[in-house]
Amino acid sequence: MTEVQIGLAAALEQFSPRESIRLAALAEQHGFSGQMAADHFQPWVPQQGEASFVWSVLASLAENTTGDLGPGVTCPSFRLHPSMVAQAAATLEATYPGRTWLGIGSGEALNEHIIGGYWPEAPERVRRMFEALEVIRKLFTGKDVKHSGEFFKLHTTRLWTLPDEPPPIYIASAGPYTSRKTGELADGLITPGASIEKLAGILDNFGTGARKAGKDPDSMPKLLQVHLSWAEDDETAWANAMDQWPNGGMKFPKADIRSPFDFAQMAKLVRREDFEGRMVVSSDPDVHRAALQKYVDAGFNRIYIHNVGRNQDEFIETFGRDVLPKLTA
Repeated sequence: MTEVQIGLAAALEQFSPRESIRLAALAEQHGFSGQMAADHFQPWVPQQGEASFVWSVLASLAENTTGDLGPGVTCPSFRLHPSMVAQAAATLEATYPGRTWLGIGSGEALNEHIIGGYWPEAPERVRRMFEALEVIRKLFTGKDVKHSGEFFKLHTTRLWTLPDEPPPIYIASAGPYTSRKTGELADGLITPGASIEKLAGILDNFGTGARKAGKDPDSMPKLLQVHLSWAEDDETAWANAMDQWPNGGMKFPKADIRSPFDFAQMAKLVRREDFEGRMVVSSDPDVHRAALQKYVDAGFNRIYIHNVGRNQDEFIETFGRDVLPKLTA
């Protein structure tokens, strides 16, 4: 029995809620375990075409599957106040105890600027996220809470619906500082697929922060989100990547871009070679298996896969048969 857990990254930017629920159930039948659901107010590019409310979909995913699940990731510091994120996460865990986790990040303008507020640079966004984490932790105690910080205020209140145990909180991290603070303050790490060298640096910084807080980083969850493009032939796999996920070939920070239509203009500049080292595009399941095995060997045993094409049924069946059973911890 393998210890590697491969879940599905539910791309709510691409698929309707009902389709996402159907695919989650199908994936579980084929050996996938768990769901990481995207929290987007807008798709990356218009042709993706969807952006449903992640907390509504998570509840339906939980009702139709048996594995773990959580938002990958939600931003608790702009569009949603941290108290609302705490309430949503507590309610989900109270409904489906022992199955849920809360994944948070510092946000992207694509989703967060819509409320019309000032969009700060990355260091401030990170500070806001860590203060939001503090507010959420306080509310998860079930005690009366008040908070007056740099960014958030909370009048004396409490969460009235609570699970027996609060869900673990994982933070999306890629940079050195955020990775260290995640190890120190969070229950686990979420990071996107990247080169093994970059991931090794993230894990090293995460471990440094965890040990500073007296925690064992080896026992802490480390979740990896992997985008890939598989189809029955290479040309289709490439066509899917270029049309549905051109952001996979954009080699620049994307957190300040506000519109799917701006992304669509940038996508015109993306070439196949831009995906090199960033996303595997192949019709050969064994090529994908080898790439995923490298991530497992690097220390990730909870991986959530997103096949970027519309060919989800074929992908789920093929990977369930030819990829997942061959991965070893």
